[in-house]
Amino acid sequence: MMRLLVLAFYLFASLGLQAQTAFQQKIHSLVQIQMDSGVTLSIDEPIIYPQKPTEIVIYALPNGNTTAQTFGKKVDDTEDWHYNIQHIGAQSAFVRQTDQGTNYIIVYAENKYKSWPSWRRQYQHSDRLIRNMVDKIYEKYQALKPQITLSGHSGGGSFVFGYINAYEILPNYIERIVFLEATYGYEPQKHLAKLKSWLQQKNKFLQVIAYNDSVVVYNGKPLVSATGGTLYRSKLMARDLQTTFELKYKDENDREVWKNKSENIAFLLIKNPEAKILHTILVEKNGFIHLVFNGTKFSGKHYQFWANRAYDNNLLK
Repeated sequence: MMRLLVLAFYLFASLGLQAQTAFQQKIHSLVQIQMDSGVTLSIDEPIIYPQKPTEIVIYALPNGNTTAQTFGKKVDDTEDWHYNIQHIGAQSAFVRQTDQGTNYIIVYAENKYKSWPSWRRQYQHSDRLIRNMVDKIYEKYQALKPQITLSGHSGGGSFVFGYINAYEILPNYIERIVFLEATYGYEPQKHLAKLKSWLQQKNKFLQVIAYNDSVVVYNGKPLVSATGGTLYRSKLMARDLQTTFELKYKDENDREVWKNKSENIAFLLIKNPEAKILHTILVEKNGFIHLVFNGTKFSGKHYQFWANRAYDNNLLK
């Protein structure tokens, strides 16, 4: 009897240790590419099936976050809150479980300043460097004929705009451009014509999620300027594209929406009547999943944007 109790103790202790180390094991398993410009590209690569189509999602990190924090994990009250505001790892796992017919490779793009706007200011040819990073990822998987999603949250949008700046005509393998509360850097004179030209190709997706940050007061001051927040910039982009792509505007209960019939172009803007800071909540409430799936047959499948987290079963500890 004593022997059975001892065996049981070691079994449960072993299982507990495995649960506690699953997150660290996953982070250490990410393939890393170190760039000379102080950038680390960390690749979450599943088992690759060459017969399946391949989607590469490049996710430019938000200001202040590391790759591990952006990947996310289960946390308790003693742990850093940054691990509980993105959960791109668990949301990616949900995407793979839902669409099992596709290889999804996630690339976390982090720089030494933990801020893409700050990083870009340090390098005279930063846009070209961003282009080279994306080229390097594409070339690594070129044999799979991948399609690429460019995405980012917060300051990560600066990475996406930098890439757009580096081209006159965007490559055909850029399939989806995603701004998750990240349109601060939109400038019509720099970006509109390129986005229009790209969107006029077949099977291109532009997805934007933002919220009304213009009503938020933080430490006694407005959180953003009248024209600098993501609500203003997202509306500007939507209106710039509205006529060309027949975007229909709808004022819904808790949001404003611009989208075309197929929803390959969609702007979803949360109203925020209580003037809360929702910057990271947009990600947490299935934002990443929605921006990967919206406009496809998987949109809304087993999840809803701005609802309870659909990916909790995928969280690591």
